[in-house]
This record gives sequence, structure tokens and C-alpha cells, in this order.
Amino acid sequence: MNSHTVLYGVIGDPIRHSRSPVMLGRAFRESGVNGAYGAFHVAPERLGDAIRGIRALGFRGLNVTIPHKVEVMAYLDEIDESAGAIGAVNTIVNEDGRLIGYNTDGIGYVRSLKEEAEPDLTGKRVLVLGAGGAARGIVWALQREHTAEIWLANRTEQRAVGLAAALPSDGRLKVLPWHLLAEACGEADIVINTTSVGMAPHTEAMPADPAWLRPGAVASDLIYNPLKTAFLGAAEQRGCRIHGGLGMFVYQGAYAFEYWTGLPAPARAMREEVLASFAGTAAV
Repeated sequence: MNSHTVLYGVIGDPIRHSRSPVMLGRAFRESGVNGAYGAFHVAPERLGDAIRGIRALGFRGLNVTIPHKVEVMAYLDEIDESAGAIGAVNTIVNEDGRLIGYNTDGIGYVRSLKEEAEPDLTGKRVLVLGAGGAARGIVWALQREHTAEIWLANRTEQRAVGLAAALPSDGRLKVLPWHLLAEACGEADIVINTTSVGMAPHTEAMPADPAWLRPGAVASDLIYNPLKTAFLGAAEQRGCRIHGGLGMFVYQGAYAFEYWTGLPAPARAMREEVLASFAGTAAV
């Protein structure tokens, strides 16, 4: 670092598990960008202070993760059209003091899902578990595919109702009562966990019973630490195809890098770096 180093970071609660500094640090090195990227623990009640801080310090960019993706919008100067439609922000770009919010979650997730598990989403019935900021971006992106139906399930049903009401729908998006979850898991072609249930250090937890899934269906989890969650491991044993969160993590970061720098992201190198960070280490 020197006086010309450009600052970037990620905020969340929790944040210690994040591999974003490792991944984006590699991206900067590969691309010759003089940038430094840190992970910052920000409790919900300090979110406003944090955004004022990165504005004052002249950060060029910021990633936003659980649980701040919705609430952070109130502290920004401008919201990109797609992020506004989604109702959540995971990437902030500082343009000469103006903080602009974007969402790269949904496009990163769908790109990963199609490359790694299900190339054609046409006619698929998709069950989304959770109704937080990540779910917003993913449902929005799935609505732009030719899925048959998208079912949204959350333990607090009113949150799912609110999310469904906030997104445009042609009738394919439906809220599923939690007590019907087992039946829906058996009918779905793709089941997606968008919650933090199963993330390190609580790796034994599962968002739903994998025994409910239909063999041959896709079990997908946004969590990338651990690389294979307990939910995915059990689903694989049941005969499901599995899709972890690493690809989405890499691609959402790659899109953010491109917003910040205007350069093509070295996505392959970014993935290699994240995988190397797990090798021989315990998930934290």
C-alpha cells in the first residue's frame, strides 16, 4: 500500500467467514490495480456510521452482505435501476463522492447455476428458501428466465409476502406457507437455500430436511463456507444434483470488480484463490 492505493471492502454481520478480501486481492494483483480490500464487521445499529465512514475516507467500492443489503439503500445517493427493482444492494460504487448501489447477486447466481448444474431453466419449478436481500436478487434474476413457477418460502411468512409484493410478477411467483414446505420440496426441480443456515461456524444446521427432496432434482445453496454444506451433502446422498455457492460468490464479485475498475474481471484466478484459501484449513 502507498498513498495512491485505492480502498475497497465488504461489510456484514457476521463477516469473519468472508473470502472476499482473498478473492478481490487476487483480482487486483492479476489486473495490476493498486487496490486494498478489507472485511469490516458492522453491526446493524452502526450501518449509517459505516457508510458515512467509507464516504469520508474515499473508498472507491464496497460489497454489502448479510444483513445489510436492504437497509443500506437508505444511506446511498443513487440506486441502479435493477437494484431498485430488486430492492436490495450488494455493491456500492463511489463516483466522485456519490454512492451508487448495484445488485450483482442475481446475475451472478443464475450464471453459476446454468454453468454448473442446470443449463436450461425453461419450465423448471423453483423453490426459494428465505426472503432476505440475497433472495431478492435471485428471484428477480430467475424471473427473467423461462421458469414455470417460483415458490418463495420463509419461516416468517409475512417477509415472503412482502418480497413477492415488491417484485413484478406475471403469476409465476407465489408465496408458499412454511407448513407446505415438505410437499413443495418433493415437487420442485430446483431447491435454493438463500439463508445463512448451515454457514460456518454452524455447519451442522440445515434449512430443510434433505429427505424431502426428489432424487434427480437440483439442491442449491448460496453458502460457500463450507464449500459443501450439510444440506448439500445429504441431498447428494439422496441422489440430487448439487450446486454450491462458490460460483455465485465468484461471479457477483467479478461483476462488482468490473463496476469499480472498468476492467474485465479475472474470474478464473479469483476462483482459484478462493479454493486455495480453503485448502488445508478449517472453515472459520
